[in-house]
Amino acid sequence: MPRPAAPHENAPEAPLALPQLVDEEAEAFVSEAIAELVRSNIPFLVAGTFAVSAYTGISRPTKDFDIFCKAGDYPRILSHFKSCGYAIEIEDDRWLGKVYKGRHFFDVIFASSNGTMPVGEQWFENAMQVRMNDLPVAILAPTELIWSKAFIQLRHRYDGPDVAHVILKAHDRIDWEKLLGYMEVHWEVLLIHLLNFRWIYPSERDKVPLWLMDELLDRLSAQRNLPLPQMKICRGRMYSRADFEIDIKEWGFADVGGEGEMRD
Repeated sequence: MPRPAAPHENAPEAPLALPQLVDEEAEAFVSEAIAELVRSNIPFLVAGTFAVSAYTGISRPTKDFDIFCKAGDYPRILSHFKSCGYAIEIEDDRWLGKVYKGRHFFDVIFASSNGTMPVGEQWFENAMQVRMNDLPVAILAPTELIWSKAFIQLRHRYDGPDVAHVILKAHDRIDWEKLLGYMEVHWEVLLIHLLNFRWIYPSERDKVPLWLMDELLDRLSAQRNLPLPQMKICRGRMYSRADFEIDIKEWGFADVGGEGEMRD
């Protein structure tokens, strides 16, 4: 069976900044889980707060960690940990499973909750090789890390600061053409993040390629000359299903998929 490409064998191993786990039990759980993931020989990528720490040096408290894998490997990882005596849970078969030991857990993610971000083989191509607990693991590349966080904009959680910090500290490792390709349909979301970065760091505007800003602003200019869409659409649920539920249920807007009212 074909397997995802491994991170480049000649990629240098980088020193890893780690987040602050909430207690010694959490540290032991993460250490055991990483060791078991490596032993499983199932391809995975460390993501979330651990990846942000690796690229930015920011060390903030966390109670768990995230791994990304291909959809086909998601049931294999859950099955492996179940056979090792861990508790498992399929929270949402469209994108998320969990592995538990007592009150500690890690997320097994193979897509985004809004369906825009399936993990593919290309995610493994530029992953950064690091050592965690003296074991070789791959950290999600900054390109995919930004992509994975671009739509996390809920009332109680907003990952915009993570996106800005990754651009600041790892801009030279971002494949900007690839990132634009990932966000082609949602280019306005990318533009919002880049404008946010420029506003936060006016002295660092050169970290984002001029060609990319020109391309996105040209799209915006062309869009301004077009008529409004006839279908009333609310894409806010790609950020938060709960926060924009009223738009779909009461105000006649179409969800990301499905029919809505037509404009008068």
